[in-house]
Amino acid sequence: MIKIGLGVFIFLIVGALLIISNNNLHLIKKDELDTFGRLYYSWISNIFHNIKTITGYVTLENWVPKNPVKLKNISISQ
Repeated sequence: MIKIGLGVFIFLIVGALLIISNNNLHLIKKDELDTFGRLYYSWISNIFHNIKTITGYVTLENWVPKNPVKLKNISISQ
């Protein structure tokens, strides 16, 4: 669980650094700090929107096989 949290944290930090560098922002200035906040919030919102869209497509997909699967010669060993 710690690895997942660390991965998410690194992803968010790298995203913030990319926003700062791509928009040539200097976070010392208040107006550029506000711009960063708006861009970062927009980026996070787009991530959640994309996750929601992908989840919707996945749930609508027919995951049942067209041909029935016949299982034979299966043994469960202890």
